Amino acid sequence: MNSHTSTHDFSRRRLLTRSALGLGGLALSSVLATDGHLVAAEQPRGSLAARAPHFPARAKRVIHFFLNGGPSHVDTFDPKPALQKYAGQPLPQTLTTERKTGAAFPSPFKFKRYGESGIEVSELFHRTAAHIDDIAVIRSMVAQVPNHEPSLMLMNCGDSVQARPSMGAWLLYGLGTENQNLPGFIAMCPGGLPIKDNENWQAAFLPGAYQGTYIDSKHTEFKRLIENIEHPHITSTQQQQQLDLLAQWNRQHAATRSDSRLDARIQSYELAFRMQRDAQDAFDVSDEPAYMQEMYGKGVHGRQTLIARRLLERGVRYVQLWHGAGQPWDNHDKIEENHRRLAGEIDQPIAALLTDLKQRGMLEETLVLWGGEFGRTPTVELSGAGVPQYGRDHNHYGFTVWMAGGGIKGGTVHGATDEFGFKAQENPTSVHDLHATMLHALGLDHERLTYRYGGRDFRLTDVHGKILHDILA
Repeated sequence: MNSHTSTHDFSRRRLLTRSALGLGGLALSSVLATDGHLVAAEQPRGSLAARAPHFPARAKRVIHFFLNGGPSHVDTFDPKPALQKYAGQPLPQTLTTERKTGAAFPSPFKFKRYGESGIEVSELFHRTAAHIDDIAVIRSMVAQVPNHEPSLMLMNCGDSVQARPSMGAWLLYGLGTENQNLPGFIAMCPGGLPIKDNENWQAAFLPGAYQGTYIDSKHTEFKRLIENIEHPHITSTQQQQQLDLLAQWNRQHAATRSDSRLDARIQSYELAFRMQRDAQDAFDVSDEPAYMQEMYGKGVHGRQTLIARRLLERGVRYVQLWHGAGQPWDNHDKIEENHRRLAGEIDQPIAALLTDLKQRGMLEETLVLWGGEFGRTPTVELSGAGVPQYGRDHNHYGFTVWMAGGGIKGGTVHGATDEFGFKAQENPTSVHDLHATMLHALGLDHERLTYRYGGRDFRLTDVHGKILHDILA
């Protein structure tokens, strides 16, 4: 690209930057992680227009409950009574994870069979368990390493090492979005960012328009929830005039030399302007009936889950709900106290969403995903001095996620860990398998959903991925 910048270009860029003020941090972050850091510098402008899937889809949209930090599968959806037999004793197998493991640590939580399927679920998620006949539990997930950062990248982007587009970005690339006035991919995390920050919803080498948009859902006041949504000094008419002028300049500029980075930025500003009309309606839950707010719960997780439903019904393609900043589910100590508190914050909202979507006829077209980046050991965590901390260490050898909704056969269990819950033993399932299955439910062939970059075709599942047909309806 020619690096020469004309006076005309400078004036246009300066006006573009000044026009951004007040146009809404929500839309701008759909392209820019921070100002000046674009992620698709040499790629063509990305279209967000809705596109047909490769084949008839069962699901149209996704909501992903991300329990960042790694929930314990043996305390939630994968009961292991053998741990009681060996309580306080070394398990009769070699266990190696991040550090030395302690003795067998039985779950302090009671499990019970639910629904016609009789699948066992912990008391921690007893409200969610009432929907077990709509849920497919995958008990044989495996990751690659027992560390948060690479495992987050693997679960979200399909690669634990290289920068790759996130699942939501791939979905926008493949299907577009059904609402041009809202970002097609939104990530909500109350109180700050998770580990790996914006990389969890990055577009990487895909056009920047496909990057996820971050919302700090701890805020209740609309102007704080969506920063800079209103310009403090100029009217909407003046903003529209500025955008019209920018569009005119850009057409003139593109006639001589195209700049995909500028295209992406202008596209984000245009989206931000349109959002000023529609965003408040989508994010304001005050007009929801009192019984609906009570059903979801009035805490931050109930509110963000209710907002998520409003976004889904307005055509947003992918909504990701993180539990909180950092890695709240990373319970190396006091797991009984911490898991009980954390599950108590989200069990009611998850159950409410499943009920609400079903009543609205949306569940059959919405893919619901629950899980973290890995699981936790069935043994007790030891301190540096070898003292039990009554928590669990990271475990990438075997863990649980579940899915419900569009295209999913409820009341099913796929795979199994060993009798102690340490390693996936029956039908080990990779993250690539999970992604391939999700894309299939959404009408996309994971082997055909490719993007050429750097001289080769890339895809979310790389050269891997097997569809889990036994959990598909």
